[in-house]
Formats: sequence, structure tokens, C-alpha cells
Amino acid sequence: MVGKKIGGRTYYYLAESARVDGKPRVVTQRYLGTADEIARAVPGGEPASASYRTYGDVAAVWATLSRLDFVARVDDVVRAKPSLGLTLAVAVLHRATAPETPIGDWWAAAPDVVRPRLSTVDGLWRALERLTPERIAGIEQTVSAAVLELLDDHAALAVDVPQFAAFAPADCTLPSACRGVLAGVGLRVTRDGAIPLASRLYRRDDGTAPTFASLTGELGPATLVFHAGQAAQLDLGSRSGFVGSLPLTDHPELLTQPASARKRVDPERFAGLTALDTHAVVDGVRRRVILTHSATLHAAQSRAFADELATATRELDGLAEALAAGTHRGDRAQVHAEIGRVTRGRRIERVLTAVLSGNRAGEIRLERRIDAAALARLDEEFFGKQVLVTDRDWPIGDVVTAYRARTHLESTFRWLTGPAVTGPTPRWEWTRQRIAAHGLVSVLAATVTHLMRREADRAGMNLSVRELLDQLAGIGELVLTYPSTGGRPRTKRLLTELDPGQQALADLFQLSR
Repeated sequence: MVGKKIGGRTYYYLAESARVDGKPRVVTQRYLGTADEIARAVPGGEPASASYRTYGDVAAVWATLSRLDFVARVDDVVRAKPSLGLTLAVAVLHRATAPETPIGDWWAAAPDVVRPRLSTVDGLWRALERLTPERIAGIEQTVSAAVLELLDDHAALAVDVPQFAAFAPADCTLPSACRGVLAGVGLRVTRDGAIPLASRLYRRDDGTAPTFASLTGELGPATLVFHAGQAAQLDLGSRSGFVGSLPLTDHPELLTQPASARKRVDPERFAGLTALDTHAVVDGVRRRVILTHSATLHAAQSRAFADELATATRELDGLAEALAAGTHRGDRAQVHAEIGRVTRGRRIERVLTAVLSGNRAGEIRLERRIDAAALARLDEEFFGKQVLVTDRDWPIGDVVTAYRARTHLESTFRWLTGPAVTGPTPRWEWTRQRIAAHGLVSVLAATVTHLMRREADRAGMNLSVRELLDQLAGIGELVLTYPSTGGRPRTKRLLTELDPGQQALADLFQLSR
């Protein structure tokens, strides 16, 4: 249910959401009336007032925190007065459900599922300044122990997320334009669900960032996960325990293999994914390599390349028109430089060529051509493909899942931390201790939400963390307050009407009223 304020009054609509192009969207809505009209339609007498609030996301995250015995575990580690366990739990709850909303505004509309437990959020971030590095490490350790108690598979992955967050300075009115603190984070996560267990926060902007190899070494025993850009930093000839990707151009012999050489991986877990499991020489050692092809990735890359090619041809056509009209009177070297700028990178130069005629300024003419055969080869050999390398003997599906853990985590942290973390109001200076506290809250929010995502995935709902929380946020709560008959006013809480997907999530996280 959603409310729209018109002329000072709020009118409510029952909104139905569905996934459109992979994202939740409102597709239909039905008018319900004002709060008073809704209240009169509910049996049990006419309530004095009615209010609506989002419920599902906060209730599900809080239920997961309770399942982990989060508050008691943190208090056992910190042993501080007043208690930090509840304060930290509320900070994690806020970060997981409303990272872009100031905590005071969020608290004013928070469901009663958590409100009776904490009287106010004023001073919450000041309280978290008591989180020393030793306490942070202890909290991560006790929460990870609680997570592992819920899993059968305790195998771990080591992942680096260099684009973790940007902490804007206190005097910056436009964080995106200010130079603040750029932070990355190394993570030890579960192989099952990519649930963070331990973290190592580091600065990227002061020249002290650790190397990828040293960072992962600090996280403890785990299978190293890396992407093609990090492969050059690692000596895979001597390393053991890894899953990563290699530049496609390093193995052209794999790219020309026919589609018939690939087999479907797991249609239920990976729709449209095929793979060729073979071996190749990597850093002087014969290693297991897996050529994968994703139909979804192929389509996305093909569309992106078509847009880029269209932009490049428009720019070349504009240059050709300017040369023909005499408004561009550069020499051949200048024209060549402009052509190079337009066609450089992203394989544009493979399919788009420019031929010049004439030698003197004012007489130079340009003709551009698209090589259809080269375009077909590019589409067949590159789009949708990745070359994975590993020394693990896991099934292909498990190798793919491990490699994709990094992508899931990067997506989660982009949402949890946003383009810039602005922090409490009024803004404060980002000391190392305060950055560490914010980092812990974000990592714990990822831990809880990735555990929830894993549970939803096991129930057949393949959603990203943000998609999961968005669908849960669509589960609203109608609070009816009835007139007092001598005691405290009586209230009745009802969940709004749910679509099948929301009902499945409500059942999974036991949200029924």
C-alpha cells in the first residue's frame, strides 16, 4: 500500500509490484481511500485513527539479527556500559533498510518491532566511537561464529572490494565533488552465499593501500577470488587455492571453440550459462580453465557495443561533414588524432575503419566503413564470455558461484554506502576510528542481508540484496488505534495485501501478523 498526499490529505492505494527488466516496479494500483475510510471498512468497530508504514524489510532484518543472537553476542564481547549491542544492532538495521535516509528520519517512521527496545537514536554514532580495533575484531569474530552455526559449508573465500566507500569531508556541501577518504575493503566471506565473516578496511588515497596478495593473506585461510585486472599481480604458477578470471585475449584458442563444445551448467541456478571445462598453460603451469558463456551477459555487451559503435560513427560522420564543408582545416596528423580518439578502446577499432584522401588542409576527406565480418567475429568470439582459472576440483557451478561472489558484494556495498557516506548530522571529521565504525556497520549489514539473500535463494527466489529488500519493503503495516475504554488505547496491526512473491517472503521470514 502506498500513500499520496493531495491537498493536505493522504489517499491510499493498493499497489502491485512486479519485476520489469530485472527490477521491481509498480505495475497496477487500486484506490483504497483515506485512512478514515479504510478504518471504517475494517470489522471490530471504528478506530480513532489509522496509520501506514513500511514493515517487511525492517521486520525481516530484525528477525535475522535476533536469530543470530546479535545483541547478546556483541555485549559479551564489548562488555561496556551502557550496552553497545542494541545500539550497534539498530545502526546495522538502519544501514540495511534505509542507507540513504538520515537515521533520525528513518527512526521516526520505524515499525514498533524495534522501537520499544531503544528510546532514541540521538547520540547513536557518538556511542559507536567506543568501538576500538580490538572490539571490532571481536564483534566480527562472534558474529561470524553465529553465521557459521547456520551453515553446513564452512569453506571461505577472500575477496577485495576496492570501491568500498568514499567518506566526504565535514565542510563539503557537495560530497561527489570533494576530495575525501577513499576506502577499500578486503573480505573473508562464506563460499555459500558470500556472507562476510571478517574485513580489513584500508585507505586507497594516501599511498598506503596494501597489495592484493598481502591483503588477502591477512584475512586467514580462504580461496582467493580475483578478476582479470588483478591477475597480473599474482604469481599463479606458485599459488594454490584460487578462483579468478583471465583476460580473454590471453587465450584466443578458447574463444574460437564452437558453441557446441560448451555444455549447460545448471539451468536452475544459471539460466543461459554454458561452459567448456578444459586446461591451459597459465604463468608457466598447466591449470584448469573454464570458458563460460552467459546469454544474459552476451545480450548486455552486444547492446552496449551497438550503442558505442553508433556514437563513434556519428562522431566520424560529423568529422567527415566538417572536412567536406571546409570548417575543419586541420592537417592529416590532426585528423588522424581525432579518428584515434573516436575509435580507441572497447574493440571499436576492430570493426570501424576510417580512410582519408587528400593531403593538404581543406582538401582532406574522410570515409568510414564498418566491417560486417569483423563485427560478426567479435560477437561470436568475445561477447558473453569469461575465462575462469582455478586449482579447485569443484563442480563448474561452484566455481562460477565463487567467482561471482565479488560481483554480488560490490553491488551490495554500492547500495549500502552510496556514492559518498555523509555520516551523522551535523557532519563530523572522518577520523580513522569513525571510518572504522562506519565500515563495521556496513560490513555487518552486508553479513545480515547476504544471509537473508542465501535463504531466499534456497527457497527458489534468485534476487540481489537490493531486490530482496525492495520487495520486503513493499510489505506494509496498517496500524489501527481504537478509542480508550479506560485503559491504554487498543491497537490492531494488519499486513497489507501481498502479491505471491511478497507472500513467499513473508512466509520465509515469518512476518505474518
